[in-house]
Amino acid sequence: MSDTKKPKAIPRREFLKTAGLTTGAVGAAAVLSGVPAEAAMPEAGKKNASYRETEHVLKYYELARF
Repeated sequence: MSDTKKPKAIPRREFLKTAGLTTGAVGAAAVLSGVPAEAAMPEAGKKNASYRETEHVLKYYELARF
C-alpha cells in the first residue's frame, strides 16, 4: 500500500483569524500612511458626482411610494 499524503488544509478558524489580521493590518497601514483624507477622496467635499436625480429616477421614487 502506498502512503499518499493529502495536502494539509488550513482549518476554518485559522483561515478566519488570518483574514482578520490581514484586514486589520491593511487598515492600519492606510491610516498610518499619512495621506490626508482629502487627498485619498478628492470628491469628499463635493456632492456625489455619480448620483443624479434624472427623470427615470424621479419616476421610480414616485411609483415606489406607499
